[in-house]
Amino acid sequence: MLSPRECQEFKGKPLVFTPPMDNHPMTIATAPLPTRRADLLARLAQPHQYDLAVIGGGATGLGVALDAAARGFSVVLVDSHDFAKGTSSRATKLVHGGVRYLAQGNIALVREALHERTTLLHNAPHLAQPLPFVMPSYRFWETPFYGVGLMMYDALAGKAGLGATQFLGRESTLRCLPTARTEGLKGGVKYWDGQFDDARLALALARTAASLGALVVNYCPAKSLVHEAGKVVGFVCEDADSGQQFTVRARSVVNATGVWVDTLRQMDGEAIGRPVKPMVAPSQGVHIVVDREFLPSDHALMVPKTADGRVLFAVPWLGKLILGTTDSPRQDVVREPEPFREEVRFILEESARYLTRAPRVEDIRSIWVGLRPLVKPQDDDGDNTKKISREHTVLASRSGLITVTGGKWTTYRAMAEDVLQKCFTTGLLPEKPAGVTNQLPLVGTPREPVQHRISDAQGLHSYGSEAAEVRAMPGAQTDLGGGLTEAMVRFAARFEYACTVEDVLARRSRLLFLDARKALELAPVVARILREELGSDPQLDAFLALAPQYLHVPA
Repeated sequence: MLSPRECQEFKGKPLVFTPPMDNHPMTIATAPLPTRRADLLARLAQPHQYDLAVIGGGATGLGVALDAAARGFSVVLVDSHDFAKGTSSRATKLVHGGVRYLAQGNIALVREALHERTTLLHNAPHLAQPLPFVMPSYRFWETPFYGVGLMMYDALAGKAGLGATQFLGRESTLRCLPTARTEGLKGGVKYWDGQFDDARLALALARTAASLGALVVNYCPAKSLVHEAGKVVGFVCEDADSGQQFTVRARSVVNATGVWVDTLRQMDGEAIGRPVKPMVAPSQGVHIVVDREFLPSDHALMVPKTADGRVLFAVPWLGKLILGTTDSPRQDVVREPEPFREEVRFILEESARYLTRAPRVEDIRSIWVGLRPLVKPQDDDGDNTKKISREHTVLASRSGLITVTGGKWTTYRAMAEDVLQKCFTTGLLPEKPAGVTNQLPLVGTPREPVQHRISDAQGLHSYGSEAAEVRAMPGAQTDLGGGLTEAMVRFAARFEYACTVEDVLARRSRLLFLDARKALELAPVVARILREELGSDPQLDAFLALAPQYLHVPA
């Protein structure tokens, strides 16, 4: 049983891994690499036969690029928009083994995810950390029933465990979740998983890959594949700003475009005269962000089975509280998906069943939607996404195009290893040993123990070991609000591939996802700074049109 003081004692104690830096086989350059776009495009224009070319700059594609670069292959990656613009910036922010996958009996998936969870926490402790979850019980059987399952979760984790599952009494549960509904509360179960900043982790993957020699370019969509003698040998991509086209040649081409993988697969199939059947069944997950006052705790609330059988989380993140998520089939695939009215209603109504003060529509600071690229069986129409596997799939077409999709953020590194293995078994690349990213610290990983938590409001600490470089930038003392300084905007432009206002306010800072009204307020000054830094149009009008969507609740 949790002692009366334990929940209070967690406050102020960042429970994070200290990476064993001395044991890392590689070290990452300490000085940030410039990301001047003209230089990136000049490199892209140079005739070169790459070992591996990746289309798609989300978690999966960036993970593949990093793994390949770390093994010594020459690598290029392009994305049609910004890195992590799609699903990879719209996760529930959990680094987890998949408690519900355990309930489904998928032991292998859980075991792999638990291992990868630990690896991620070690390799980027400034961006990914342990988080305690409490599952409140309102029926006498719930605590022992779910507690036993979570103890199995601990057992599967073994040495990779983050902390032991604990049975809580009623008072201890309320100390951990002070605003949980008290009526009928019997107790609860506390367990451990992780949380992270997804967009900044994606950026860290891109920058780490670049530090190992990879060329990574955002806003450069692949327009067509290049085939010779029935084999894919590269692609043509285009600078989204100038329209300049580049032909990229590579021994292996990886399609890592998430929910959009079928577009490239279709393009490949038409070129070699082999029709393909769509493999992705998109499922959307809605997230609502409110102020922390609705759950003023460093513990997350987890409901394992809501009224309609779904899972609900209330997660403290970057100074706010995330409520979600949903799992709704979606037939269309759009860049900025909007929530369905019933999804918003579900989250708010279910939150009201477990919190003493229920968030209302007017309390919403931001609302955003991610599309899961679930891989459906070839005889499935994809209408019931809850039953579709969450595992990833790696395919090689007759032309040699490698497609990877499915999976989740937690297992991005294992997915990358599987992609490289597919390149080896199909004869596209000479085999090199795996495991090089197992203990590879990402850009920004500090040598000292991390002193902040991901649940803390964003600020200079989000930069890890690069905080000093950011502090040395012009405008370090100019606080723009929302945890953003002028220096951070300039750093984003010079060293973090930022091109637009959206890049800064949605993914370098997470303000659009935390407080859309504040992001709208800061947009003009961010645009001014970017214009000074880049000498190009920072797309202010486009952002001013987009941001209100993050406040829109369907009627």
